[in-house]
Amino acid sequence: MLYWLTGLSDGGDIFNLFRYITFRAGGAFFTALLFGFIFGRPLIDFLRRKQKKGQPIRDDGPQSHFVKAGTPTMGGLLILSALIFSTLLWARPDNRYVWLVLMVTAAFGLLGFADDYAKVTKQNTKGVSSRIRLVAGFLIAALAGYVASRLHPADMSQQLALPVFKDTLINLSFLFVPFAMFVIVGAANAVNFTDGLDGLAVMPVMIAAGTFGIISYFVGNANFSDYLGLHFIPGTGEIVIFCAALIGGGLGFLWYNAPPAAVFMGDTGSLALGGALGAIAVVTKHEIVLSVVGGLFVVETLSVIIQVAYFKRTGKRVFLMAPIHHHYEKKGWSEPQIVIRFWIVSLILSLIGLATLKLR
Repeated sequence: MLYWLTGLSDGGDIFNLFRYITFRAGGAFFTALLFGFIFGRPLIDFLRRKQKKGQPIRDDGPQSHFVKAGTPTMGGLLILSALIFSTLLWARPDNRYVWLVLMVTAAFGLLGFADDYAKVTKQNTKGVSSRIRLVAGFLIAALAGYVASRLHPADMSQQLALPVFKDTLINLSFLFVPFAMFVIVGAANAVNFTDGLDGLAVMPVMIAAGTFGIISYFVGNANFSDYLGLHFIPGTGEIVIFCAALIGGGLGFLWYNAPPAAVFMGDTGSLALGGALGAIAVVTKHEIVLSVVGGLFVVETLSVIIQVAYFKRTGKRVFLMAPIHHHYEKKGWSEPQIVIRFWIVSLILSLIGLATLKLR
C-alpha cells in the first residue's frame, strides 16, 4: 500500500524512496519484527487460555520433551500475521507474483491450523489424517503451479532451469504443474518434519528466505540477471519484500520460541513457511537450488522415509528415532547442541546455493 506514495513524488523527495525494493524490504523487515514484539505476548497468553493443555507430546518421544507439556501451539499465527500484514503494507499491490506466494502461504497456514486445532481439541498427536492433508496440499500446489506457468514470460513458461548450466532449459510441458506440486508440497512437509525442537525450524527457514530474497532480486533485475547468466523473470524482484517480512516475523517469533519455548510454531507455521519457500522457488525458476539451500529439510524428510520403509521391510530401525534430530537426541546430544549445529549446516548449504548463481 505504501508504494502508492510514489505517486506524490516529484523525483527528489522522501516519497521517491518507496520506489526502491531495498528500502521497502527494510521497511517490511522492521514492520514484521515490531509486529512480533508487540503482539507476541498477547497472542501466547490467548493461546494458553484457549488451549489449556497445550500441544500433546508424543509418547514415544525423548524423555526431555515431557517437561514441555502444556506449551501452547499455533505460534505460527504470529509469523503469518506479521508476514502478511507487512507484505501487504510494503509490496507493490499490482505484483501478481507476490499475491501468488501470499495465497500459497495463507492456504497452507489454514491447512496447518486445522491440523493443530484437531490435535489440541482431541489431545492427540495425529490431528488431521495425512491423506487429507496431502490431497489438500496438492490441490493448493496444483493451482499455484498453473498460475505460475501463466504468469511466467512465454519463453520461460513450463520450463525447468538448471543451476550452473546457464543456457539450459528443460521443457516440462504438461509435467510442469505436477513438478510444481511436488516442490511446494515437498517443501511444506519437509519444514513440518524439521519442526521438532525449540527454534530448530524457524532459523533455517529464515536463512533460506534470505537466500531466496537475494535470488529473487537478481532474477527480477535485468542487469543482474544478465551479468550472472540467470533467466530474467520481470516482477520477481518484488518477492524480496515478502522474504524480508518473513525474516522479520521469524525473528519476532524466535524471541518467544527460544529455549525454553513459550510457544510452538505448530503446523500452522511450518506448513505455511515451507509452502512459501516452495512457491518462491517455482516462481523464480530455482526449484533445484531449493533442494540445496533447504538441504537440511531434505535430510530430515529422507530420514523419515528411510526409517518407515526400512522398518516395514525388516522390522528394524535405521535411526534411533526419526526425524533425524530425534536420533541425535537419543544419542545424547543436548537440544541446544542439535539446534545450533543444524543452524550452522543450514547456513553452509545456503552459501553453497548462492554460489550456484556465479558458477555458470
